[in-house]
Amino acid sequence: MPALTLRRQFIVDSGGRRVAVALPIEEYEALMAGKGDTDPRDALMAQASHDERFMSDLRETMDAFAVADRSSWDLLRGGHSDTSTAVPHTA
Repeated sequence: MPALTLRRQFIVDSGGRRVAVALPIEEYEALMAGKGDTDPRDALMAQASHDERFMSDLRETMDAFAVADRSSWDLLRGGHSDTSTAVPHTA
C-alpha cells in the first residue's frame, strides 16, 4: 500500500473563494494547543492596563469626551455649552 500524504486543502465556493480548510490532524491539534485567545490583540489589551503612557492617554481622551458629552447634553437641554471646564478623572 502506498504511503498516504496529507496536506492542507482549501474548500472553495462556486466563485473560487476559499470558504474552509481541511488540515492534517497533527496540524489541527498544534493550532488548537496554542490557541489561547482567538484574537491576538487580546494579549496587547491585557498589557495596556499596565502601561502608564497608555493609561495617561486614555484618561486624557476620556476626560475630553466627558467635556464634549456634557456640552452636547447642555445644548440639547437648551442651555449653553461650556467646553472650557475639564472633567477631572478619578481613578
